Amino acid sequence: MIENHRIKSIGSEAPAGLGVIDLSNAFVMPGMVDCHAHILGDLADLSPASSFRLSSAKKTLWGMKNLKVWLAQGFTALRDAGEDDLGYGQLALRDAINAGWIDGPRMQSSGNVVSLNGGHGDSEDFIAPDQELPRRPNIADTVDDVAKAVRRDIKYGADWIKLMGTGGVADLTSDFKVQELSEEQMAKAVEVAHRAGKRVMVHAEGTEGIKAAVRAGVDSIEHGTMLDDEGAALMAKKGTWLVPTLYTFQHGVELGTSHGQDPISLAKTKEIVAHQQPAFTRALQAHLKIAAGIDDEPQYLPKEVEALVRGGMTPLQALQAATMNGAALLNWSDSIGTIEPGKFADIIAIDGDPIQNINAIEKVVFVMKDGVAFKNDLAPKPALGMEKK
Repeated sequence: MIENHRIKSIGSEAPAGLGVIDLSNAFVMPGMVDCHAHILGDLADLSPASSFRLSSAKKTLWGMKNLKVWLAQGFTALRDAGEDDLGYGQLALRDAINAGWIDGPRMQSSGNVVSLNGGHGDSEDFIAPDQELPRRPNIADTVDDVAKAVRRDIKYGADWIKLMGTGGVADLTSDFKVQELSEEQMAKAVEVAHRAGKRVMVHAEGTEGIKAAVRAGVDSIEHGTMLDDEGAALMAKKGTWLVPTLYTFQHGVELGTSHGQDPISLAKTKEIVAHQQPAFTRALQAHLKIAAGIDDEPQYLPKEVEALVRGGMTPLQALQAATMNGAALLNWSDSIGTIEPGKFADIIAIDGDPIQNINAIEKVVFVMKDGVAFKNDLAPKPALGMEKK
Protein backbone atom coordinates (compact mmCIF):
# COMPACT_ATOMS: atom_id res chain seq x y z
CA MET A 1 0.00 0.00 0.00
CA ILE A 2 1.39 3.39 -1.08
CA GLU A 3 0.76 6.58 0.86
CA ASN A 4 2.49 9.98 0.60
CA HIS A 5 5.10 8.70 -1.89
CA ARG A 6 6.18 5.85 0.39
CA ILE A 7 5.39 2.20 0.98
CA LYS A 8 3.04 2.09 3.94
CA SER A 9 2.56 -1.66 4.22
CA ILE A 10 3.00 -4.97 2.43
CA GLY A 11 0.36 -7.69 2.65
CA SER A 12 -1.27 -10.53 0.76
CA GLU A 13 -4.49 -8.68 -0.02
CA ALA A 14 -5.34 -5.09 -0.92
CA PRO A 15 -7.45 -3.20 1.63
CA ALA A 16 -11.01 -2.60 0.45
CA GLY A 17 -11.78 0.60 -1.38
CA LEU A 18 -8.33 1.30 -2.76
CA GLY A 19 -7.24 1.43 -6.38
CA VAL A 20 -5.13 -1.56 -7.37
CA ILE A 21 -2.32 -1.86 -9.91
CA ASP A 22 -2.15 -5.51 -10.87
CA LEU A 23 1.42 -6.70 -11.44
CA SER A 24 0.73 -10.33 -10.52
CA ASN A 25 1.96 -11.61 -13.89
CA ALA A 26 5.26 -9.73 -13.77
CA PHE A 27 8.53 -9.84 -11.81
CA VAL A 28 8.34 -6.98 -9.28
CA MET A 29 11.50 -5.43 -7.85
CA PRO A 30 12.86 -2.11 -6.55
CA GLY A 31 13.68 0.65 -9.00
CA MET A 32 17.28 0.38 -10.16
CA VAL A 33 20.18 2.77 -9.53
CA ASP A 34 22.76 3.86 -12.12
CA CYS A 35 25.89 4.90 -10.23
CA HIS A 36 27.85 6.17 -13.25
CA ALA A 37 25.66 8.33 -15.46
CA HIS A 38 26.47 11.24 -17.75
CA ILE A 39 23.18 12.93 -18.51
CA LEU A 40 23.92 16.09 -20.53
CA GLY A 41 24.02 16.48 -24.29
CA ASP A 42 23.69 14.12 -27.23
CA LEU A 43 25.05 10.93 -25.70
CA ALA A 44 25.18 9.17 -29.08
CA ASP A 45 27.72 11.68 -30.45
CA LEU A 46 31.17 10.28 -29.64
CA SER A 47 33.16 12.77 -31.69
CA PRO A 48 35.87 14.75 -29.84
CA ALA A 49 34.22 18.11 -30.56
CA SER A 50 30.69 17.07 -29.59
CA SER A 51 30.65 19.11 -26.38
CA PHE A 52 31.70 22.28 -28.17
CA ARG A 53 28.74 22.14 -30.54
CA LEU A 54 26.20 22.55 -27.73
CA SER A 55 25.53 25.47 -25.41
CA SER A 56 24.97 24.81 -21.71
CA ALA A 57 21.25 25.44 -22.25
CA LYS A 58 21.00 22.93 -25.08
CA LYS A 59 22.99 20.31 -23.15
CA THR A 60 20.54 20.72 -20.29
CA LEU A 61 17.54 20.33 -22.59
CA TRP A 62 19.13 17.17 -23.97
CA GLY A 63 19.49 16.11 -20.33
CA MET A 64 15.75 16.46 -19.75
CA LYS A 65 15.16 14.19 -22.75
CA ASN A 66 17.80 11.70 -21.61
CA LEU A 67 16.42 11.44 -18.07
CA LYS A 68 13.08 10.19 -19.40
CA VAL A 69 14.95 7.23 -20.89
CA TRP A 70 16.54 6.41 -17.52
CA LEU A 71 13.06 6.26 -15.99
CA ALA A 72 11.61 4.20 -18.84
CA GLN A 73 14.42 1.64 -18.42
CA GLY A 74 13.50 1.18 -14.75
CA PHE A 75 16.27 3.29 -13.24
CA THR A 76 14.57 5.50 -10.67
CA ALA A 77 17.80 6.87 -9.18
CA LEU A 78 21.22 7.81 -10.52
CA ARG A 79 24.53 9.43 -9.73
CA ASP A 80 25.82 11.79 -12.39
CA ALA A 81 29.54 11.11 -12.77
CA GLY A 82 30.57 14.62 -13.81
CA GLU A 83 30.09 16.83 -16.84
CA ASP A 84 32.13 19.42 -18.74
CA ASP A 85 29.32 22.01 -18.60
CA LEU A 86 30.51 25.21 -16.95
CA GLY A 87 26.86 26.10 -16.33
CA TYR A 88 26.33 22.97 -14.18
CA GLY A 89 23.22 21.86 -16.08
CA GLN A 90 23.27 18.52 -14.25
CA LEU A 91 22.81 20.31 -10.92
CA ALA A 92 19.95 22.39 -12.35
CA LEU A 93 18.23 19.20 -13.53
CA ARG A 94 18.72 17.52 -10.14
CA ASP A 95 17.17 20.50 -8.40
CA ALA A 96 14.31 20.70 -10.92
CA ILE A 97 13.46 17.03 -10.30
CA ASN A 98 13.53 17.59 -6.53
CA ALA A 99 11.23 20.60 -6.93
CA GLY A 100 8.80 18.63 -9.09
CA TRP A 101 9.30 20.83 -12.17
CA ILE A 102 10.32 17.93 -14.41
CA ASP A 103 10.19 14.14 -14.32
CA GLY A 104 13.35 12.13 -13.82
CA PRO A 105 15.18 9.75 -11.49
CA ARG A 106 16.17 11.00 -8.06
CA MET A 107 19.74 12.23 -8.44
CA GLN A 108 23.05 12.83 -6.77
CA SER A 109 25.58 14.61 -8.95
CA SER A 110 29.20 15.49 -9.41
CA GLY A 111 30.21 18.90 -10.72
CA ASN A 112 32.93 19.35 -13.34
CA VAL A 113 35.56 16.61 -13.56
CA VAL A 114 38.85 17.64 -11.92
CA SER A 115 41.72 16.94 -14.33
CA LEU A 116 45.32 17.74 -15.07
CA ASN A 117 46.06 20.19 -17.86
CA GLY A 118 46.01 17.91 -20.91
CA GLY A 119 44.62 15.05 -18.85
CA HIS A 120 41.64 12.82 -19.46
CA GLY A 121 39.18 15.46 -18.25
CA ASP A 122 40.65 18.32 -20.29
CA SER A 123 37.95 18.73 -22.94
CA GLU A 124 40.24 20.81 -25.14
CA ASP A 125 42.77 18.05 -25.79
CA PHE A 126 42.05 17.99 -29.53
CA ILE A 127 42.52 21.74 -30.11
CA ALA A 128 45.67 23.05 -31.83
CA PRO A 129 48.01 25.03 -29.52
CA ASP A 130 47.45 28.34 -31.30
CA GLN A 131 43.67 27.88 -30.96
CA GLU A 132 43.72 27.28 -27.20
CA LEU A 133 40.73 28.53 -25.21
CA PRO A 134 40.86 30.17 -21.73
CA ARG A 135 41.86 27.73 -19.00
CA ARG A 136 38.86 26.05 -17.43
CA PRO A 137 38.33 26.07 -13.65
CA ASN A 138 38.36 22.27 -13.38
CA ILE A 139 42.00 22.04 -14.57
CA ALA A 140 44.31 21.39 -11.63
CA ASP A 141 48.08 20.98 -11.93
CA THR A 142 48.93 21.43 -8.23
CA VAL A 143 47.53 20.44 -4.86
CA ASP A 144 46.25 23.99 -4.37
CA ASP A 145 44.60 23.91 -7.80
CA VAL A 146 42.71 20.78 -6.75
CA ALA A 147 41.47 22.42 -3.57
CA LYS A 148 40.20 25.41 -5.57
CA ALA A 149 38.43 23.21 -8.13
CA VAL A 150 36.80 21.12 -5.42
CA ARG A 151 35.68 24.19 -3.50
CA ARG A 152 34.12 25.60 -6.69
CA ASP A 153 32.11 22.43 -7.29
CA ILE A 154 30.93 22.44 -3.67
CA LYS A 155 30.07 26.15 -3.92
CA TYR A 156 27.68 25.48 -6.80
CA GLY A 157 26.04 22.47 -5.19
CA ALA A 158 27.84 19.26 -6.18
CA ASP A 159 27.06 16.17 -4.11
CA TRP A 160 30.19 14.36 -5.32
CA ILE A 161 33.64 15.37 -6.52
CA LYS A 162 34.80 13.57 -9.65
CA LEU A 163 38.56 13.20 -10.12
CA MET A 164 40.42 11.94 -13.15
CA GLY A 165 43.03 9.76 -11.50
CA THR A 166 44.38 8.21 -14.68
CA GLY A 167 44.27 8.67 -18.40
CA GLY A 168 41.24 7.41 -20.25
CA VAL A 169 39.86 6.06 -23.48
CA ALA A 170 37.46 8.62 -24.98
CA ASP A 171 40.03 11.41 -25.36
CA LEU A 172 42.78 11.57 -27.99
CA THR A 173 45.89 12.23 -25.92
CA SER A 174 45.92 10.45 -22.56
CA ASP A 175 47.17 6.95 -21.74
CA PHE A 176 44.73 4.98 -19.59
CA LYS A 177 47.62 3.06 -18.03
CA VAL A 178 49.23 6.25 -16.67
CA GLN A 179 48.40 7.89 -13.34
CA GLU A 180 47.56 11.59 -13.83
CA LEU A 181 46.49 13.29 -10.59
CA SER A 182 49.06 12.61 -7.86
CA GLU A 183 48.18 10.80 -4.66
CA GLU A 184 48.70 14.11 -2.80
CA GLN A 185 46.25 15.89 -5.12
CA MET A 186 43.62 13.20 -4.65
CA ALA A 187 44.15 13.21 -0.87
CA LYS A 188 43.59 16.97 -0.83
CA ALA A 189 40.34 16.52 -2.76
CA VAL A 190 39.21 13.92 -0.22
CA GLU A 191 40.16 16.21 2.68
CA VAL A 192 38.24 19.21 1.31
CA ALA A 193 35.23 17.18 0.16
CA HIS A 194 34.83 15.08 3.30
CA ARG A 195 35.15 18.15 5.51
CA ALA A 196 32.20 19.61 3.60
CA GLY A 197 30.17 16.41 3.89
CA LYS A 198 30.71 15.49 0.21
CA ARG A 199 32.29 12.38 -1.26
CA VAL A 200 34.80 11.58 -3.98
CA MET A 201 34.63 9.31 -7.01
CA VAL A 202 37.69 8.68 -9.17
CA HIS A 203 38.05 7.66 -12.78
CA ALA A 204 40.89 5.14 -12.45
CA GLU A 205 41.82 2.61 -15.10
CA GLY A 206 45.57 2.08 -14.74
CA THR A 207 46.89 -0.11 -11.93
CA GLU A 208 49.00 2.45 -10.07
CA GLY A 209 46.37 5.17 -10.34
CA ILE A 210 43.77 2.87 -8.79
CA LYS A 211 45.98 2.13 -5.79
CA ALA A 212 46.99 5.77 -5.33
CA ALA A 213 43.32 6.80 -5.30
CA VAL A 214 42.43 4.15 -2.74
CA ARG A 215 45.34 5.15 -0.50
CA ALA A 216 44.16 8.76 -0.80
CA GLY A 217 40.87 7.74 0.77
CA VAL A 218 38.41 8.11 -2.11
CA ASP A 219 34.93 6.66 -1.79
CA SER A 220 34.56 4.89 -5.14
CA ILE A 221 36.70 3.74 -8.03
CA GLU A 222 35.13 4.08 -11.46
CA HIS A 223 36.07 1.47 -14.08
CA GLY A 224 39.04 -0.12 -12.26
CA THR A 225 39.93 -1.80 -15.54
CA MET A 226 43.53 -2.78 -14.68
CA LEU A 227 42.95 -3.69 -11.03
CA ASP A 228 45.67 -6.00 -9.68
CA ASP A 229 45.65 -8.27 -6.62
CA GLU A 230 47.30 -5.65 -4.42
CA GLY A 231 44.76 -3.05 -5.46
CA ALA A 232 41.84 -5.42 -4.85
CA ALA A 233 43.14 -6.26 -1.38
CA LEU A 234 43.59 -2.56 -0.62
CA MET A 235 40.05 -1.76 -1.74
CA ALA A 236 38.67 -4.61 0.34
CA LYS A 237 40.59 -3.41 3.41
CA LYS A 238 39.42 0.19 3.06
CA GLY A 239 35.88 -0.64 1.96
CA THR A 240 36.24 1.29 -1.30
CA TRP A 241 33.41 0.82 -3.78
CA LEU A 242 33.91 -0.29 -7.39
CA VAL A 243 31.66 0.77 -10.27
CA PRO A 244 33.08 -1.34 -13.12
CA THR A 245 31.13 0.01 -16.18
CA LEU A 246 31.82 -3.13 -18.19
CA TYR A 247 29.48 -2.64 -21.13
CA THR A 248 30.54 0.83 -22.25
CA PHE A 249 33.93 -0.45 -23.43
CA GLN A 250 32.42 -3.53 -25.03
CA HIS A 251 29.88 -1.32 -26.77
CA GLY A 252 32.61 1.02 -27.98
CA VAL A 253 34.25 -1.84 -29.83
CA GLU A 254 30.89 -2.84 -31.35
CA LEU A 255 30.21 0.72 -32.57
CA GLY A 256 33.62 1.27 -34.15
CA THR A 257 33.73 4.73 -35.71
CA SER A 258 30.03 4.76 -36.64
CA HIS A 259 29.02 7.36 -34.01
CA GLY A 260 31.93 9.72 -34.49
CA GLN A 261 34.37 7.83 -32.27
CA ASP A 262 37.87 8.80 -33.32
CA PRO A 263 40.12 5.93 -34.51
CA ILE A 264 42.57 6.82 -31.71
CA SER A 265 39.85 6.31 -29.10
CA LEU A 266 38.67 3.12 -30.79
CA ALA A 267 42.19 1.66 -30.67
CA LYS A 268 42.38 2.40 -26.94
CA THR A 269 38.94 0.86 -26.41
CA LYS A 270 40.01 -2.36 -28.09
CA GLU A 271 43.17 -2.47 -25.97
CA ILE A 272 41.44 -1.87 -22.66
CA VAL A 273 38.78 -4.54 -23.19
CA ALA A 274 41.54 -7.15 -22.94
CA HIS A 275 42.24 -6.04 -19.35
CA GLN A 276 38.60 -5.89 -18.27
CA GLN A 277 37.72 -9.49 -17.40
CA PRO A 278 40.85 -10.35 -15.36
CA ALA A 279 40.34 -7.20 -13.26
CA PHE A 280 36.64 -7.88 -12.68
CA THR A 281 37.40 -11.47 -11.69
CA ARG A 282 39.87 -10.17 -9.08
CA ALA A 283 37.20 -7.80 -7.79
CA LEU A 284 34.74 -10.66 -7.36
CA GLN A 285 37.32 -12.88 -5.71
CA ALA A 286 38.17 -10.09 -3.26
CA HIS A 287 34.44 -9.64 -2.48
CA LEU A 288 34.57 -5.93 -3.23
CA LYS A 289 31.50 -3.76 -2.85
CA ILE A 290 30.23 -3.39 -6.42
CA ALA A 291 27.51 -1.13 -7.78
CA ALA A 292 26.19 -0.93 -11.34
CA GLY A 293 26.92 2.03 -13.63
CA ILE A 294 26.48 2.39 -17.39
CA ASP A 295 28.71 5.31 -18.55
CA ASP A 296 26.82 5.15 -21.85
CA GLU A 297 23.54 6.05 -23.51
CA PRO A 298 20.64 5.19 -21.16
CA GLN A 299 18.92 3.03 -23.77
CA TYR A 300 21.69 0.49 -23.09
CA LEU A 301 21.25 0.41 -19.31
CA PRO A 302 20.02 -3.21 -19.23
CA LYS A 303 23.15 -4.24 -21.12
CA GLU A 304 25.33 -3.27 -18.15
CA VAL A 305 23.36 -5.57 -15.83
CA GLU A 306 23.74 -8.34 -18.39
CA ALA A 307 27.48 -7.62 -18.69
CA LEU A 308 27.89 -8.05 -14.92
CA VAL A 309 26.47 -11.57 -15.27
CA ARG A 310 28.73 -12.37 -18.24
CA GLY A 311 31.61 -11.11 -16.10
CA GLY A 312 30.94 -13.63 -13.35
CA MET A 313 28.12 -12.40 -11.13
CA THR A 314 24.99 -14.45 -10.62
CA PRO A 315 21.80 -12.80 -11.88
CA LEU A 316 20.78 -12.12 -8.29
CA GLN A 317 24.13 -10.46 -7.52
CA ALA A 318 23.80 -8.29 -10.64
CA LEU A 319 20.29 -7.21 -9.64
CA GLN A 320 21.57 -6.40 -6.15
CA ALA A 321 24.41 -4.36 -7.68
CA ALA A 322 21.76 -2.38 -9.57
CA THR A 323 19.44 -1.89 -6.58
CA MET A 324 20.46 -2.27 -2.94
CA ASN A 325 24.20 -1.84 -3.62
CA GLY A 326 23.60 1.34 -5.59
CA ALA A 327 21.44 2.67 -2.78
CA ALA A 328 24.19 1.86 -0.27
CA LEU A 329 26.86 3.64 -2.33
CA LEU A 330 24.68 6.75 -2.41
CA ASN A 331 23.93 6.47 1.35
CA TRP A 332 20.25 6.09 0.48
CA SER A 333 19.69 2.61 1.91
CA ASP A 334 17.12 4.01 4.32
CA SER A 335 15.01 5.32 1.43
CA ILE A 336 15.45 3.15 -1.70
CA GLY A 337 17.02 -0.08 -2.94
CA THR A 338 14.53 -2.57 -1.50
CA ILE A 339 10.75 -2.84 -1.26
CA GLU A 340 10.03 -2.26 2.43
CA PRO A 341 7.57 -0.20 4.49
CA GLY A 342 8.85 3.32 5.04
CA LYS A 343 10.89 3.49 1.85
CA PHE A 344 10.02 5.52 -1.24
CA ALA A 345 7.64 3.73 -3.58
CA ASP A 346 10.23 3.23 -6.34
CA ILE A 347 8.97 -0.01 -7.87
CA ILE A 348 9.37 -1.58 -11.30
CA ALA A 349 8.06 -4.71 -12.99
CA ILE A 350 9.62 -6.91 -15.65
CA ASP A 351 7.98 -9.20 -18.20
CA GLY A 352 9.93 -12.34 -17.37
CA ASP A 353 12.16 -13.58 -14.56
CA PRO A 354 15.66 -12.02 -14.61
CA ILE A 355 16.79 -14.45 -11.91
CA GLN A 356 16.33 -17.26 -14.45
CA ASN A 357 17.34 -15.23 -17.52
CA ILE A 358 19.05 -11.89 -16.95
CA ASN A 359 18.09 -10.74 -20.46
CA ALA A 360 14.54 -10.28 -19.18
CA ILE A 361 15.85 -7.05 -17.61
CA GLU A 362 15.35 -5.50 -21.06
CA LYS A 363 11.55 -5.89 -20.73
CA VAL A 364 10.63 -3.30 -18.10
CA VAL A 365 6.85 -2.93 -18.35
CA PHE A 366 6.06 -0.84 -15.27
CA VAL A 367 7.89 2.01 -13.54
CA MET A 368 6.79 3.79 -10.39
CA LYS A 369 8.80 6.50 -8.68
CA ASP A 370 7.63 8.25 -5.52
CA GLY A 371 4.34 6.39 -5.75
CA VAL A 372 3.58 7.80 -9.21
CA ALA A 373 3.37 5.40 -12.16
CA PHE A 374 5.40 6.78 -15.08
CA LYS A 375 5.05 3.70 -17.25
CA ASN A 376 2.50 0.90 -17.25
CA ASP A 377 2.44 -1.33 -20.31
CA LEU A 378 0.25 -3.79 -18.39
CA ALA A 379 -2.69 -1.40 -17.96
CA PRO A 380 -5.85 -2.39 -19.83
CA LYS A 381 -6.07 -0.67 -23.19
CA PRO A 382 -9.16 1.50 -23.82
CA ALA A 383 -11.91 -0.08 -25.88
CA LEU A 384 -11.95 0.74 -29.58
CA GLY A 385 -13.47 4.18 -30.08
CA MET A 386 -12.98 5.14 -26.42
CA GLU A 387 -9.50 6.61 -26.74
CA LYS A 388 -9.03 10.05 -25.28
CA LYS A 389 -9.28 12.91 -27.76
